[in-house]
Amino acid sequence: MNSITIKNTVIGEGLPKIIVPLMAAGEKELLQEIEDVNSLHPDIIEWRVDVYEHVDSLDAVKDMIQKVRKAAGDTPLLFTFRSHKEGGNKVIEDSFYVELVKTAIETKQIDLVDVELFTGEAEVKSIVAAAEANGVYVVMSNHDFHKTPEKEEIISRLRKMQEYGAHIPKIAVMPQSTEDVFVLLDATHTMKKAYADRPIITMSMAGTGLISRLAGEVFGSACTFGAGKEASAPGQIPVDELRSVLTILNKNM
Repeated sequence: MNSITIKNTVIGEGLPKIIVPLMAAGEKELLQEIEDVNSLHPDIIEWRVDVYEHVDSLDAVKDMIQKVRKAAGDTPLLFTFRSHKEGGNKVIEDSFYVELVKTAIETKQIDLVDVELFTGEAEVKSIVAAAEANGVYVVMSNHDFHKTPEKEEIISRLRKMQEYGAHIPKIAVMPQSTEDVFVLLDATHTMKKAYADRPIITMSMAGTGLISRLAGEVFGSACTFGAGKEASAPGQIPVDELRSVLTILNKNM
């Protein structure tokens, strides 16, 4: 597996990198949240733009990207619009989703962009091409808030993301049992050992799946999400607690 270096952050080596989401809706609250998150020293900051109150305005989003970029400093910035069908805050047309994501990419003020796998093959490849042209890394994602697919299906989706040009494939699934967590971890390990030539991110959500957020270095997930002021998905724990566990595991591997 090859690592990826973005600014001073190396993804795919050592401790899983901690991504902290920004979940405020308004500008004032968002800028305050960044200040709070900066104090936690995240490896990557994710702006969840689907929560932003002016996400319908491309001009407002571009303006806010500039402010978020400045406030984030040298910390890599991940731009994410999570669609409603995959657990996000807002319903929009696929055409606007593509336009929004490309607009963010073309500002050249973000380091990474989330692209949902099931947006459509042509649309996804178009976004990936735009990202490549503007020096932005693609985190291609899929989220299942209802179940955990079979191991072979999880691997198939991650491999499809690689095929489409993702720099970092990502999948998050909901466990209905402890056995489902084993399925996700087994799929992660197999993907890393047999198929992945780049960092991957996997997680099993909610409290049942918490171990997957902590043991990524063991099974092959290169990043994990920690809660800053507010969690963006079930199962995220505070950053300080998360970093402490990751460090303990790393020291004893």
